[in-house]
Amino acid sequence: MPLVLQFPNIDPVIFSVDLFGATLSLRWYAMAYIVGLLLGWRYIVWLVSRPRLWPGDRAPMTREQPEELLTYMVLGVVLGGRLGYVLFYNLGQYLENPLEIIKVWDGGMSFHGGMLGVVAGILLYARSRALPVLQVADAVAMATPIGLLLGRLANFINGELWGRPTDVPWGMVFPGAPCPEWWPGDVCARHPSQLYEAGLEGLLLLLLMAVLAFRFGWLKAPGRMVGVFLTGYGAARILVENFRQGDGQFITPDNPWGHIFRFGTGPEAMGVTMGQVLSVPMVLAGLAFLAWSWRRGRRAA
Repeated sequence: MPLVLQFPNIDPVIFSVDLFGATLSLRWYAMAYIVGLLLGWRYIVWLVSRPRLWPGDRAPMTREQPEELLTYMVLGVVLGGRLGYVLFYNLGQYLENPLEIIKVWDGGMSFHGGMLGVVAGILLYARSRALPVLQVADAVAMATPIGLLLGRLANFINGELWGRPTDVPWGMVFPGAPCPEWWPGDVCARHPSQLYEAGLEGLLLLLLMAVLAFRFGWLKAPGRMVGVFLTGYGAARILVENFRQGDGQFITPDNPWGHIFRFGTGPEAMGVTMGQVLSVPMVLAGLAFLAWSWRRGRRAA
């Protein structure tokens, strides 16, 4: 029997309360959303409390305004994340059962959809308060990796979105993740891809952006931190998708990794996943923001 790591069986429910014949539960996944949004809000308040970080030594918002912005972010994340999942990943099923769209509690959220929802929220809020849109977006970009870190840790606790089968020493046996037919053996360890994403999209990107803002003054160039976030997240997601099990609706016996485009057949065939397709425009947009910011900075100099 190969040496593998066993999944730590953590209860996905933090606690439950019986109230008037109904059971109300608080899950780690919901807690990740709540804590991520609250910590992101406080981080933005902390950033705007330091005007020297911003262009002209003037913060784009008062200390009170990020609390108003939080409402727009919550709506953007939930509505955008859900609609993105419906449109990008399972449109056919939801067209047949449209009432299923509102059942957010059954799972099914898309980061890319949530990001578009956040963009819409930033635009609406900044325009309504006559605030500099790019600087508000830079502040939100700085805080977003906090939510990504907590969200991926919650995915791990839930034992979902696990990786592809592997024989690396840190491979982990997840409950409910059966071995594919072609796997040599009865025990199938998988990449803990949730932790890869938590480390890259969350912790590493958070630290990188903090260093660029506090050490090198990149918040003084509007739009530059947006570019760093889009490029960093997109690149990290494209990389980790090579270790992550594909979405079930795209998996077939001939397509075990859930590629939407394939270059060959069988488990060794290369291909492209939906997550990678949606991340490429993010990288291109991020690079465009960075290029525009550098050119604007040179002209100002």
